Amino acid sequence: MKRIVCFGPGPKFKGGISNYNTSLAKAFDRLKEHEVHIVSWTQQYPAIVPREFVDKSSKNDLLEGTDVKVHYITNYNNPFSWRETYHLIIGLEPDIVIFQWAIAIQGIPMGRISKLLKKHKEIEVIFDLHFVIQKEHSNLDKRLTKYGIRNADTFITHAYKTVDELKEIFPSKRFQVNETGERSKGDGKSVIKLYHPIYDLFQPEPDFQIEAEKKKLGLNQHVFLFFGFIRKYKGLHHAIRAFSKLAETRDDVSLLICGESFWNTLSSEKLSTKVKKAVFGLAKKIFLNKKSDEGEYRPLELIDELGIADRVVVKNEFIPNEDVQRYFQVSDAVLLFYEYATPSGVESISYNFELPILATAVGHFPETIQDGYNGYLAKEEDIESMASVMQKMIDTPIDRKNVHESTRQMSWDNYAKAILNTSN
Repeated sequence: MKRIVCFGPGPKFKGGISNYNTSLAKAFDRLKEHEVHIVSWTQQYPAIVPREFVDKSSKNDLLEGTDVKVHYITNYNNPFSWRETYHLIIGLEPDIVIFQWAIAIQGIPMGRISKLLKKHKEIEVIFDLHFVIQKEHSNLDKRLTKYGIRNADTFITHAYKTVDELKEIFPSKRFQVNETGERSKGDGKSVIKLYHPIYDLFQPEPDFQIEAEKKKLGLNQHVFLFFGFIRKYKGLHHAIRAFSKLAETRDDVSLLICGESFWNTLSSEKLSTKVKKAVFGLAKKIFLNKKSDEGEYRPLELIDELGIADRVVVKNEFIPNEDVQRYFQVSDAVLLFYEYATPSGVESISYNFELPILATAVGHFPETIQDGYNGYLAKEEDIESMASVMQKMIDTPIDRKNVHESTRQMSWDNYAKAILNTSN
């Protein structure tokens, strides 16, 4: 039996990393012979970040029926809690601690906790990397990343692009890369190149009345879905413009937008929100040399500007776990016209519903999307190309059996077994 600690946001938090950490813990738990703990943040970011991160909408208990134990203890803003986290983990006597690495700003607390754990040679410290080079490419991000992940015994990546970024961050280190879970026997650092597993948290309802739901939502025959947090790099502005071009020639299409505007979750009328936004904006300009403020990103305004409001359905809110399936089941394809991409949780959810992906050929997408087989790839920053693949999806629909086949091996159970380096 192994004791396994999954460090990252617990299930009470919003977003893909929380879903990911929860799914990974459940996968280890299904292997039965292991004891699994989630050690979670209580607050993941500096107090000045003007955003609500706790999921106050979902009612489903994602850990129901498991033996996974959750410990909410780590407060980004309280360094004393970092040492308390270390003592808690040591008290659990784990064999493996897996850190979910998804944003450079967490580098200081995670670097400190992992450094303390390195004193215990019996514990394997693993960093599961959702990115290495952050999209902002700032020097501060790179320094925080180097500090945050340098204490890993083993790395996991979901794309070879991330392996290349790891080599860029640590040019003097030797890395031994494999896809099986083997650990390096020599002085090289082990990198296990896996994949983003297919989410099993959200399941299709077999008796779901698709046509009735489409009618209820006011959707036309062909439905294209944008799902998840609305952030500029995810290219919703591209998706809306591309859909507008498609809608010029067809009246049987709908764009379904489901997601919360990432930087607009707190009441803008509150003084505390105004102060947070002012301080956070100043900090970004000073430390990240970032001139634009993503808080001013308003892609939904394009809908009225382009005159397509009658064919766009918007749910501009956080979608509770129990409602996720209804929006995927009424859709024909998912739009991921990203400007920059690391393996996407929305992509993973889509595959669980056997939905084809229409994406830009950036980041890892050319690794996971075989153009014309399980989805279509558009040229980045090219609205005509994006509109073209949407039309192609209607003219030559992707067989959903292809989507299923292309992801057959990408299960959480296979992922967990690879981490444990076992095929049992």
